[in-house]
Amino acid sequence: IRMTTPRVPNVTRPRAATGNDTASGQEQVLAAMVSQSAEESHMKALFKFMASAFVLGCASMVVASPAIAWQPNKPIDFIIMAGKGGGADKMARLMQGIVEKESLAERPLVPVNKSGGSGAEALLAAKAARDPNHTIMVTLNSFYTTPLRQPGLGVDVMQFAPVARMAEDTFLLWVHADTGITTFEQWLEEARARGTNWVMGGTGSNSEDNIITDFLNTNYGLSMKYIPYKGGGAVAKDVAGKQIDSSVNNPSEAIGFWQSGDMIPLVAFTNERLPMFPEVPTLREMGGEFAYFMQRSVVGAPGMSDEARAYYTELFTKVYNSEDWQAYKSKKSLMGELMSGEELTAYWQNQRSNHETILRASGAIK
Repeated sequence: IRMTTPRVPNVTRPRAATGNDTASGQEQVLAAMVSQSAEESHMKALFKFMASAFVLGCASMVVASPAIAWQPNKPIDFIIMAGKGGGADKMARLMQGIVEKESLAERPLVPVNKSGGSGAEALLAAKAARDPNHTIMVTLNSFYTTPLRQPGLGVDVMQFAPVARMAEDTFLLWVHADTGITTFEQWLEEARARGTNWVMGGTGSNSEDNIITDFLNTNYGLSMKYIPYKGGGAVAKDVAGKQIDSSVNNPSEAIGFWQSGDMIPLVAFTNERLPMFPEVPTLREMGGEFAYFMQRSVVGAPGMSDEARAYYTELFTKVYNSEDWQAYKSKKSLMGELMSGEELTAYWQNQRSNHETILRASGAIK
């Protein structure tokens, strides 16, 4: 075995520091410390800036992503409180068309007519809705009168959600053009002479049309027979077909037969003449202290959440402001402005009280 002596590396011994060298070394150390301190300060400032930016970024993300409001997640039941072809039916299907045309809702509105029992069928269907948040209804004044006449239904209309009153509809007295009657006075004379043989048709029993008929019978010495129908469209059709003698149809229900020359209006049950019928006087002009209007409202089923009601109010506000709805209002002589929420609830309370007075006076309720 060959042994070798390890080589020792050359090491230069440091020479003794002089006074100048000591000062120079201290300056270098101090400079290094200052440089390190500055770098640390810079890094700390950078970290603080990055942390602040992260916090602000998170905050902006929260602001930019608000909680999603309620929206329907399935088709919406759209109950119509009258039969096909009447004013309520035409209004509902127009609104459905506007919603679809302008892509206003996440899910479709599905119209279903429930005209039985002067609206009782519709009221009970809405009351028993399994999903109130996906159930809305088009109403008229039987919204008040039917529960008043049929307390056994157990329906409290003040429990419905006040979505939107879209308009108030008007009424006119109509006859067939072939009768030769052109004025309200002539109509009174003929109706008096024929007594119970004069037949007035209308939508439902103890409803709007029935209320107006009762008023005319009571205040003008008439004894007309009243026949209830499921919808105003069928009533107008039978006047035009000479199956009944007269009606108090809304303009939207009779306008087609008026334009064809089959039906003519004699008097309007409004405060002022209707723009569509400027030659037709109001009953007030003829000395009668009576005017009558019908709500055209959308309501939510009892139990509907506040969030769902707010969604539907916003939806039908858009419908109301659409060009198509405003044109329809003008064309069909609809009156009244948009109403919703507490204002609509107060309107219902007032109208229910008024209709209770009317029904008591006519003997329909005690």
